[in-house]
Amino acid sequence: MIRRTLIVLVGLIGLLILLPVEVIEPAHAWGFYGHKRINRMACFTLPPEMFGFYKRHIDFISDHAVDPDRRRYAVEGEAQRHYIDIDHYAEGGTDVFREMPRKWNDAVSKYSEDTLQAYGIVPWHIDVMFGRLVKAFARGDVDRILTNSADLGHYVADAHVPLHTTENYNGQLTNQYGIHAFWESRIPELSADSYDHLVGRATYIDRPLDAAWEAVHDSHMELDSVLAIEKRLSETFPEDQKYVFEDRGRGGMRMYSREFAKSYEDAMGGMVERRMNQSILSLGNMWYSAWVAAGSPDLERFEDKDVSDSLKLVLKAEQELFDESRKGYGRDHE
Repeated sequence: MIRRTLIVLVGLIGLLILLPVEVIEPAHAWGFYGHKRINRMACFTLPPEMFGFYKRHIDFISDHAVDPDRRRYAVEGEAQRHYIDIDHYAEGGTDVFREMPRKWNDAVSKYSEDTLQAYGIVPWHIDVMFGRLVKAFARGDVDRILTNSADLGHYVADAHVPLHTTENYNGQLTNQYGIHAFWESRIPELSADSYDHLVGRATYIDRPLDAAWEAVHDSHMELDSVLAIEKRLSETFPEDQKYVFEDRGRGGMRMYSREFAKSYEDAMGGMVERRMNQSILSLGNMWYSAWVAAGSPDLERFEDKDVSDSLKLVLKAEQELFDESRKGYGRDHE
């Protein structure tokens, strides 16, 4: 009996070693850690007229930066708001960013709404969330100011991730399965404490849709490097040093090693830090511009207000659905 048990255990360990990293550690955009950090640091880009309000609610805005990922487990149609597979629309070597209409109705006319939904709508959804935040400021609705600010931060951050701009979103087309969480979750968790997030003061933007498209464009321009550098490094890095097992929650998980992660990050020349910092500044710009567009309301009169009990109940229900669900709508990165 003991011998049989040992054989089973050895077999299970062997299976774990063969599994790709993401089977064990699912990916959620920048990772919960990264999204929370981006929302928190964006608060420090705001002018004094806004900072007091956002500072009072900084924990809420940070903690709920991950709500859109949680909603993927409860709301059909949520998944495609986090990405756009812009390379799907490339034809014959043409500049896809010249061919793709930036305005939603123009894009629908050219490609159909079903096609756009199938391959992601993040830049357009950022524009939608911006409009919702403007209305929340104008109405003085604290619940919606906070939830829309937090949600907008999530989608803005997603638009700054190169792997959110491609059909090869998890390296599955180039035999690099697992690169998604590696780039946007593992590296920030290991390195972000050493990042310099002093990105300056938020500035006004009068065309948030264009700003969203610029984020997608800049992210996509980094995609070739994200994939090529990892592939080249994997070919030369000792296989037995590429992965480690670390304690996570209820058990051990197979992770990219700290040595491999550092080598990859160094080879990319600090790309992850740059994209994270650009996310922070872009989000601050969006929040500030929405406030200005709403007529620059006095937020000091809201500083003593907390979120309503009804909102707390809604958020609790969303969390329960997330805890109970095993599979979200749309594509997974596991």
